[in-house]
Amino acid sequence: MPTTESDAPPATALPVPTRILAYRGRAPEAAERALAVEMPVNLVYGSVPYAVMMTTPADLADFAYGFSLTEGIVEAAAEIRGVAVETAEDGLRLLVDLAPGRLREHLARKRAISGRTGCGVCGIEDLAGLPRAAGASAPALDLSLAAVERALAALGDAQALNRETRAVHAAAWADRDGTLVAVREDVGRHNALDKLIGALMRSGRDPATGFAVITSRCSFEMVEKAARLGAAAIVAISAPTSLALERARAHGMTLCAIARSDTLTVFCGAERLVD
Repeated sequence: MPTTESDAPPATALPVPTRILAYRGRAPEAAERALAVEMPVNLVYGSVPYAVMMTTPADLADFAYGFSLTEGIVEAAAEIRGVAVETAEDGLRLLVDLAPGRLREHLARKRAISGRTGCGVCGIEDLAGLPRAAGASAPALDLSLAAVERALAALGDAQALNRETRAVHAAAWADRDGTLVAVREDVGRHNALDKLIGALMRSGRDPATGFAVITSRCSFEMVEKAARLGAAAIVAISAPTSLALERARAHGMTLCAIARSDTLTVFCGAERLVD
């Protein structure tokens, strides 16, 4: 029996306590450690399976919205009429109910993905199929160094699952002043960002009023996903790739990376940073 997006059982996402033997030097010690849940989730549109993603099964409605946008299946939250979660033998099914017109368009261009953890390009048949958001992402955002510092300082405490498991990525959204307003976690960095994007879509938050912060490296897929949302700036803990920088420039985004409490490297958009 499917469950709706509001009453999906959260227990499926709880860290799994596991007995371990920890060595400190040569002295073993029996202990317990929490492991992050990784589970296959099959996204289904109009009863037709589309992708299997390895995810942490929390915030699945957010994931459905964000994934649908960044995959180009929808252009706006209103094109999704509902999301339901269905338990399967080996994982979960995420049943996404699209508006009729959008469903017809989707089925006409359907591709199948059998992804690893958050894989962004598996199942693409040629280079022309690589994700590419259209045009500039959003109006330029004046981003203050103080706001970036404030967001980075708050991010550690906001990662509840990672504190327990040390095994998941986070994607956060900060207001213009650096206040974190949404944080999503997942074993996959792409999934964490999709969940964040879905949360912002569902809340109706204007992407021109803040910036994204991610705990992972900044690959081109991460830039493209942020651009699909309409984000004007992205701050990454690790370095970007060359293609990520190329895409960020094409979208007119500010890209900051190798971000720490006391250091920050600006790869593009430096003219939009203020003290």
